[in-house]
Amino acid sequence: MFMKVQFAVFALLFVACNFGESSKKTIEAEVIAEEGVVDFVPKYIANGFDFPVGKPDAKQYYNAQPFGENDHLGDDWNGVGGGNTDLGDPIYAIGNGYVKFAEDYGPGWGNIVRIVHFLPDKKTYESFYAHCDTILVEAGQWVKRGEQIGTIGNANGTYLAHLHFEVRTDTSLPIGGGYAVNTEGYLDPTEFIRAHRVIE
Repeated sequence: MFMKVQFAVFALLFVACNFGESSKKTIEAEVIAEEGVVDFVPKYIANGFDFPVGKPDAKQYYNAQPFGENDHLGDDWNGVGGGNTDLGDPIYAIGNGYVKFAEDYGPGWGNIVRIVHFLPDKKTYESFYAHCDTILVEAGQWVKRGEQIGTIGNANGTYLAHLHFEVRTDTSLPIGGGYAVNTEGYLDPTEFIRAHRVIE
C-alpha cells in the first residue's frame, strides 16, 4: 500500500511538471483508479447513493425505459410532463466519486459524464450519464453525492429530452451503445440505488 501511494504521488508530480493539463488529467485518472489510491481523499468515499434526478428520490420523474427492457443497459429518466418539458433540468451525482470522463461523444450520445465511486469495502462502481444538454464538471474532478453535474438534454436534438443513466461494475468498459443482450458489467441502476441508499 505504501509503495502504491508513493508511486501515485510520484506519478502525479511527474505529470504536473512535464505535461499539459489535459495529459495530467488523463494520467491522474488512471493512477487514481488503482486499488488503495482512494485513501488520498477519504471524504470522497461513497457513503450512499441517491437518484440522479429529482434528488434524492426521483420526485417528478419516471423511468420510461428500465434496465433490461428491449435489452436496455440503463434507465431512461423523463420528467412527468413528457416531451421536452425536462430539457435543462438538473442532473446530480448519485454518490461521492471521481469524474473520469466529461465531454461530447458525438451523434447518438451527445454529452456524457462518467463517475467512478469508491466504496468503503474498496469495491468500485461507475455511474454513467448521457444525452446531457450541459456538463458542469470536468475530468479529474471529485464530486459529492447530490452535486449538480449537468442538465438533461436530447443528444443535440436526436431524441426527446431524457437522461440515459447506467451503473457499471466494470469501470473499464468502453462507452458502448446503450443496448446489448449481454449485460455483464452492468447493473440495474434503480435496484443498485435502492440497495445502497446508506453505506456504513
